[in-house]
Amino acid sequence: MDYVKLGTTGLDVSPIAIGAMTYGEPDRGHPVWSKGEDEARPLIQHALEAGINFFDTANMYSNGSSEEILGRALADFANRDEVVIATKLRHPMRLGPNGRGLSRKTIMTEVDHSLTRLGADYIDLYQIHRNDHSTPWDETLEALHDLVKAGKVRYLGASSMHAWEFAKALKLQELNGWAKFVSMQDHYNLLAREEEREMIPLALDNGVGTIIWSPLARGRLARAWDDAKSTSRSKTDGAYADLLYSPAEEASNRAIIDAVGQVAEAHGVSRAQIALAWLRSKPVVTAPLVGAGSIQQIDEAVASLDVTLSDDELRTLEAPYTPRYDYQGVSDEAEMEAIRRRIPGMTL
Repeated sequence: MDYVKLGTTGLDVSPIAIGAMTYGEPDRGHPVWSKGEDEARPLIQHALEAGINFFDTANMYSNGSSEEILGRALADFANRDEVVIATKLRHPMRLGPNGRGLSRKTIMTEVDHSLTRLGADYIDLYQIHRNDHSTPWDETLEALHDLVKAGKVRYLGASSMHAWEFAKALKLQELNGWAKFVSMQDHYNLLAREEEREMIPLALDNGVGTIIWSPLARGRLARAWDDAKSTSRSKTDGAYADLLYSPAEEASNRAIIDAVGQVAEAHGVSRAQIALAWLRSKPVVTAPLVGAGSIQQIDEAVASLDVTLSDDELRTLEAPYTPRYDYQGVSDEAEMEAIRRRIPGMTL
């Protein structure tokens, strides 16, 4: 495994990251597709043996169960000084006031809860899980800076938001001498390239590395068109998935998926390997988050590092793309609806 730097930091990470939303006790989050501890541990161990040292989770994944499972597995199978643990906060973790968001109080509370669940003394990359529009940026950013200075966190990261919001945050951090965001966890794949307009150029200009969520478009890019929506995840995502991959772009999506199949056949590799190799061709991409639910999926992700696409193949994959609806403006409401379903009786 050849490791890469996260953005312009000195931090070495594997160019494939494991997205640990897949891991969590089913009775605490996603009963259809999440892997409980007995199933998750062999997958985490196999990822480590393959050279992957980058693991991403969040406090809200399976209501904390993902952090617990990941923390125990890494303690048993890995050298803590070699692995990079990333987690996130913002979403509701409990009913009542101060149970969600990015206030100083919530940040200081949630980092300690995450450290306890992970069984760790520090978090390598602490990320805000979207922006919190009910809290001033200054309050959030100074609190995050204080976590770095306290030694609880090594680096700070952000996730999907409008580019102007991220630019404002980076400027405030610069002006105040606060620890800066070194990464942006972004929604980016062959079926979702709107971030190429503003966010990706902003990240490149500021030396921010991107960590890609949904690199396979929730499995769509790993299958032929007729099977593209056959995953258990796609069957349970509901309205939110439609925001990401709207039927309005069906003709374009189908052409892209067909192109992935053609290039995969020419290389004699899987569709997933082509979709991941395309991301690796983009200099802003540090690592895709692979929510691996099987040994085969981990092996395919690692094998994608050996696939190099020609300029002609890149054009073939990219040519069918058409502009998409900007889901960012409505993502909060979709997230809240998902959370209402996840935590019965919650009022937001």
